[in-house]
Amino acid sequence: MSGARVIPAMDVLIALPAAQALARRHGPRAFRAALDTVVAHLRAGLRAGAHEIDDKDAAAALILEHVASALEGAAQPSLRPAINGTGVVIHTNLGRAPLARAALDAMAAVAAGYSTLEFDVEGGTRGSRHRHLDALLADATGAEAGVATNNTAAGLTLALAALAAGREVIISRGELVEIGGGFRVPEILRGSGALLREVGTTNRTRASDYAAAISDRTAAILRVHPSNFTMQGFTSRPGLGELSEIARRFGVPLVEDQGSGWLGFDLCRVEAFPAEARAVLGDEPAVRDSIRHGADLLVFSGDKLLGGPQAGLVVGRADLVARVKAHPLMRAVRVDKVTYAGLDATLRAWVGGRADEAIPVMRMIAMSPEVLARRASDLVERLRAAGVPCEVGTGLSTIGGGTTPGATLPTTLVRIRATSADALAAALRRGAPPVVAFIADDDVCLDPRTVSEDEDDLLVAAVIAAVRGDDPVAAQSLP
Repeated sequence: MSGARVIPAMDVLIALPAAQALARRHGPRAFRAALDTVVAHLRAGLRAGAHEIDDKDAAAALILEHVASALEGAAQPSLRPAINGTGVVIHTNLGRAPLARAALDAMAAVAAGYSTLEFDVEGGTRGSRHRHLDALLADATGAEAGVATNNTAAGLTLALAALAAGREVIISRGELVEIGGGFRVPEILRGSGALLREVGTTNRTRASDYAAAISDRTAAILRVHPSNFTMQGFTSRPGLGELSEIARRFGVPLVEDQGSGWLGFDLCRVEAFPAEARAVLGDEPAVRDSIRHGADLLVFSGDKLLGGPQAGLVVGRADLVARVKAHPLMRAVRVDKVTYAGLDATLRAWVGGRADEAIPVMRMIAMSPEVLARRASDLVERLRAAGVPCEVGTGLSTIGGGTTPGATLPTTLVRIRATSADALAAALRRGAPPVVAFIADDDVCLDPRTVSEDEDDLLVAAVIAAVRGDDPVAAQSLP
């Protein structure tokens, strides 16, 4: 038998017990679509002489094997857990901050059933969802009041819509930054209805520039933390305290986009952090410092250095926060019950002084050189025992996520030697779970700082599977 005639008829294939099992598991429509695709590809390959198949039974077995593989692949969600071996603590592409166990438990508890999201249990009447974070945000930040939105850009847009729609907002030209995904601060601000009044130059803006620009059209002064780049050389910009004095003199609110959500060492055990980590965090503007220095309204991220779920938190003067809450856009950007639960648990860890232990992001940043060296050595020992050529090396971690630009932390790496580092890195990404590594000096590198200790077994298994040929590309990667 030759050519495409070796392929059994469709009704014969569909009637096979293995085919019926696949149809029951994945649904008849998905099964038939996969079957049609595989048969068409095989028929084209046979006609082109790309395959040699002896009989119909062998063809049927091959077809169903490929159908099963296609259906299994299609059944996998595109959003799934991954192991971050890059050493970038707040990795935007990998979901930013991993959540604390207490936050996960709280989120699961309210997601599983009904909750008191907008219900007053005392009065038996409708309540406000904003009340769930009121006291905690004030306690954690030192502000009078606060409210949660679904991300920082939403929080800033909402704040300016509430305070400055149709009026001018003064901002330094050096702070008109572009953030991740190609979104630009000027475009976000215009979306709020506010009119930008740019002052100063790209590299230097003085307090007098702000004062000279204030008029009866001014609704607010805006300060934006340039969190994803650094500017060096002939540069200057006024401190928040200077801007606060100007804002008060002219009776306009001072709004700051702080960005990172770093609350400050007020709520942390400073001694828990190595010297390098203390220096990096010490250079990052802190939420509590901004409130102390006179910011009237402050916007920051819940899923960066705060270490919680995605959110944009707006805190500051009670009267201004009340205006933000009352704005019609609030309904479009409010967060759901699951996010409230996660933020509540995260903020409680900070207020309780447990952030360096309970919040994964802080725990990673606070990881000591000794712990990093031990974990890297343990991983290398286990991988070598399985025949994987690797060694311990030195490297640098970064905090990432648009925070602490240019700052690094010393770390210890697992360096895996491979004939094709690109092929091995690709194989690791295709694994289950995907492992995201990086390449340095033709080695595939893994930074244990961003790998949870309870992921170590999964990581070792994934590396061994990749370099031993469970993935056809990775099979060619060992020296």
